[in-house]
Amino acid sequence: MSKTIPYSPKQAAELLKKLKGWNIEDGKLAKAYSFADYCQTMAFVNALAWISHREDHHPDLAVGYNRCNVAYSTHSIGGLSQKDFNCAAKCDALFSL
Repeated sequence: MSKTIPYSPKQAAELLKKLKGWNIEDGKLAKAYSFADYCQTMAFVNALAWISHREDHHPDLAVGYNRCNVAYSTHSIGGLSQKDFNCAAKCDALFSL
């Protein structure tokens, strides 16, 4: 069985072009979302927690009154994988609801 290896910086940069507003920071796929108030922020965070549980892939979250910073990486391989980019796209889809 082959071991999954993280994407190279070049591979990650190519995939990043398909996502709007995401950056690679400290080896993680990251984006900041803004909301009108605390209730909207927490609704987003709770829905993202449910999606993350279903995907079995959990982002790092920094939550404030009207913002949520989301960062994905695949800890088991020490870098970025396809799963990070897929989950980032799902995060954007959730935000656009």
